Amino acid sequence: MSDNRVAHRHRTYKGGTISFDRAAGIECIVRNLSSTGACLEMDSSFGIPDQFTLVIKPEALVRSCHVAWRTERKLGVQFG
Repeated sequence: MSDNRVAHRHRTYKGGTISFDRAAGIECIVRNLSSTGACLEMDSSFGIPDQFTLVIKPEALVRSCHVAWRTERKLGVQFG
């Protein structure tokens, strides 16, 4: 499988919150991170839309996200 990422991702283990439609946030774990995207892990990706806002803790870094790929428990997202 080829890796078409623009920027190298760094492994991490940070908390995050996915928010959309003014609903309560969905907690997730940021598994890897770069300037252009991230891999997020959560209990279930079901019901999470293709575009949302991610807040990465503890920095309170806010990023608009677009889903590049998804599995049952993970999302690969691009920032922007």
